[in-house]
Amino acid sequence: MDKLEAFLSRAEQLLARLEPLLPPAVPEPDWSAHAFRWRRQGLAGWLEAVRSPHTIRLSSLTRVDHPKRELIRNTRQFLAGRPYNNVLLTGSRGTGKSSLVKALLAEFAGEGLRLIEVDKGHLVDLPLIVDAVRERPERFILFCDDLSFEDGEDAYKALKTALDGGIAAQCDNLLVMATSNRRHLLPEKMSENLASQNVDGEIHPGEAIEEKVSLSDRFGLWLTFYPFDQGAYLDAVAAWLAHYGLAMDEGAERAALQWALTRGARSGRVAYQFARDWAGRDEAERKPLIPGAEA
Repeated sequence: MDKLEAFLSRAEQLLARLEPLLPPAVPEPDWSAHAFRWRRQGLAGWLEAVRSPHTIRLSSLTRVDHPKRELIRNTRQFLAGRPYNNVLLTGSRGTGKSSLVKALLAEFAGEGLRLIEVDKGHLVDLPLIVDAVRERPERFILFCDDLSFEDGEDAYKALKTALDGGIAAQCDNLLVMATSNRRHLLPEKMSENLASQNVDGEIHPGEAIEEKVSLSDRFGLWLTFYPFDQGAYLDAVAAWLAHYGLAMDEGAERAALQWALTRGARSGRVAYQFARDWAGRDEAERKPLIPGAEA
């Protein structure tokens, strides 16, 4: 009996030491939420509800009319159960790529749209995410922000399979959207370009380039965002000031231009950051920048 008690005691001690290393129990997703993050610990992954997602109104995003129109059209097709394309949003930083995707949730959540944010390091779990949502009545955007891959990363292979080419049928209630500053998502080296061949006057890319381009090719809809000029920047400032209940007067315009100079950039993100700063000041702090107010 003493030996049995000693054995059980040692077994309990061993289990206590192993318990922190074991994966947590996977919770059932709270499907009442509108947004989710894919979480991972050890070998376990699960959908974590986001109670207060960052909401942006589509009307607040200016000078991106063409990509906004195309994105809304494609999303409406998706919600209606008609054919649609996965979307790659590329271009200059701060021009509204991520904001447009988030604004879709605010616009269409009432029609059953949901958003799942996935870190690129967790893209290998895409089959698990697909299995979790396949039978759900909602329509899910799988969102991967600022997507790009470096040499040695192979998570892009799972994304390629999910987008196109897997043996299983595609999940028709899942729409993949990714934003990136790179059109081809993977770095291209000069040595790879040198491997291209000239055949009868036509350029045939080398195998390494073909492999890297093949990922972005699997997105059916490409939307490109361009740098803002001064007019576009000031339009974005005016829209964000209106969001905070403020008018775009001469003082705000001068301050917004000075703000852009200090940041060395004009973009929707810089406009948003200025508007937050300007709206956070009290009225007395804003008046000195208006000509004649100092007197």
